[in-house]
Amino acid sequence: MDALDRLAEPGLDLLARVDTLLAAGAPEGHRLWPLLRRMQVLPGAAVREFLDLHPAPLTGAGHAVRRLVRGYDDTCALLGDAVAWSGAAASAYDEARATLLRHLDEGPESLVGRLESTASYADALAGWVEGSRVALARALAEVLGSSEAVAVHAATRPGVHAGPVGASAAAEIATRILGVLGVAYDGAETLLRQWGPSLAETVWRDRPAVAPHYGGTTRIGY
Repeated sequence: MDALDRLAEPGLDLLARVDTLLAAGAPEGHRLWPLLRRMQVLPGAAVREFLDLHPAPLTGAGHAVRRLVRGYDDTCALLGDAVAWSGAAASAYDEARATLLRHLDEGPESLVGRLESTASYADALAGWVEGSRVALARALAEVLGSSEAVAVHAATRPGVHAGPVGASAAAEIATRILGVLGVAYDGAETLLRQWGPSLAETVWRDRPAVAPHYGGTTRIGY
C-alpha cells in the first residue's frame, strides 16, 4: 500500500462532493473548463479509475518477458554449433541456420530484440505509474488539507444550498487534480510514441542470395 492507497478513502469522499457540486456547473470563465473539455471526466471518476493502476504488475511483466529471452539464448546456442558434414545439403542447412539465427537474435528487429524492447517498455510504464501515483497522492494531500475542502464539505451538508463559494472551491480542487492527471496522461502518450517503433511486429528477414551473373554477381533480396 502506497501513499495514494492510504489517501484513497478520504480523497474519494471529498472528490465525490466536488463532482456533485460541479454537476451543477463550474464558475464561468474558470481555468477548470479547458481541463474538463480535454479530460472529458470529473475528478472523482478520474481518480477512481487511476487507483486501479499499480506498478508491480508491469514490473512483473518485464521480468517474465526477460525470462523468455533465456529460452531464445539456449536455442541460438544450439543453432550456433557447426555441423560435421559437408556438401550441398550442408550448405543449404548452414544458410537456413544463419537466417534463423538472424531472425531470432540479431539486432533490435529480431525476436530477442523485440522481447527486450517489450520488457524495457513495461519497466518504463511501471516507472510512469509509480511517479504518477506519487504526484496524485501529493495533490490529494494538499487539497484534503485546504480551505477549499472545508468549503466543499460545508456546501454539501444535507439541507444546505450550495452557493457560489462551494462551486468555486470545488472548481479549484478539480483544477488541481485534473491538472496532475493531465500531466500523467501526457507522460503515457510520450512513452507510447517513444517505444512504439521498437514494439512493432517483427518480420522474417531472409539473407540476400547471390546468383551467378556474367561479369560479376547480382544480389537478389527476398
